[in-house]
Amino acid sequence: MYFCTMKKSVLSLLLFLLICSTRAFSQEVRMAEVGRDSVWQNDVRSIYFTRSGLELEAPVIQLGGNERLVLHFDLLGLEPKDLRYRITHCDADWHPDLPDPYDYISGFEEENINNYESSFTTLQPYFHYHQTLPSRNTRFLVSGNYLLSVFIQDEPDSILFTRRFYVEEHLLDADIEITTPKAGIGNPRRDVEVDVSLGLAEGKILNLSPQFLTVRVQQNRRTDLVRTLSFSGYNGSMLAYRWQNENVFPGGNCFRYFDISNLHTPMYNVQKVDQYADELFAFIRPEQDRSRKNYSHEEVLRGGMKTNAFDRHNPHLEGDYVWVSFSLPLEQPFLDGSVHIVGQLTDWELTDRSRMEWQPQYKAYTARMLLKQGYYAYQLLFLRAGEMEAVSYKLEGDHYETHNDYTIYVYYHFPNDRSDRLVLVHQMKQ
Repeated sequence: MYFCTMKKSVLSLLLFLLICSTRAFSQEVRMAEVGRDSVWQNDVRSIYFTRSGLELEAPVIQLGGNERLVLHFDLLGLEPKDLRYRITHCDADWHPDLPDPYDYISGFEEENINNYESSFTTLQPYFHYHQTLPSRNTRFLVSGNYLLSVFIQDEPDSILFTRRFYVEEHLLDADIEITTPKAGIGNPRRDVEVDVSLGLAEGKILNLSPQFLTVRVQQNRRTDLVRTLSFSGYNGSMLAYRWQNENVFPGGNCFRYFDISNLHTPMYNVQKVDQYADELFAFIRPEQDRSRKNYSHEEVLRGGMKTNAFDRHNPHLEGDYVWVSFSLPLEQPFLDGSVHIVGQLTDWELTDRSRMEWQPQYKAYTARMLLKQGYYAYQLLFLRAGEMEAVSYKLEGDHYETHNDYTIYVYYHFPNDRSDRLVLVHQMKQ
């Protein structure tokens, strides 16, 4: 009897430990996955998160400054939900690194989102939420990468979506040169080279040694096209990061664009707009393979999106939702990879949400997305199986003349520091 009782106790203990370890593993995996711009619920739409007045740039504010970030999003449905947000500090690789919120924030790392209104005169009902960050009760104590998580108030694990943002302490200045690649490290007709030199900002003190710095360059807002640069020497008194393979970026092509602000008349690149029952449908003109076409400059939104509803006063509340259909006719599908629609409309991510599916009966790749009335820009990129970075030359073509945006992030970690400090964010347009 004693042996049986003891055996049951041991089995119960092992089962308890297994459950605990499984839960811990699931939480760890979930945190690793949400350290990026992700949407976890299908009823969340039209997320805008930026510094006030700068819709197409990275959400960056100064440590100790007065700038504010503005969050807008819609929640589809007939009833609102009580929502909260949480702020988490992350390291340079977007892993949470300061477990105690009091180490990085003064005030509240969690607060309710109380600002929301119901849509009206729309076929698709929704509630529009908006929030300003940081709130008047919150102050950031350290610079670095931050993750915003929005969740249902009484269910802290029910994350609706996440968004990255940056708090910078401007300790460095940068000289950026965008030029044709040096011989042997790129194609001068297709690629560009981004060279960076760093020096102390006026009046700032920092141990300016490359061993404490991590320098990264991002093209446009693409999450797959972020390069870590290597220190290459000195440019006068400045640290130089140049003339290496990682400095070379594909030129790409101008963004494709369509306009669904007017649902009565097809606008730019829209073939037709229909209504069936209580749903709206827009059909984008069939896409073309532009890889063999000459470069044609058309600077529109640079991959962003903007809500707008023709003949409506408040597009945030009166803009309707439309099922937008895309098609890319090709003679044969790609057997070694996938085609993705990449831009703000897909969070710049290479996921199932951005992937186009091959339809053999039509000899075309197709995709359908539920989008709010407005303007949208995007590119069609090819992701080879097993790789992390998509390429533009397959469907867009690469041209050195293309106007791209580049953002330089410089992180600093001294041996005594508990977190990665963000000592420079420099955004520039080519």
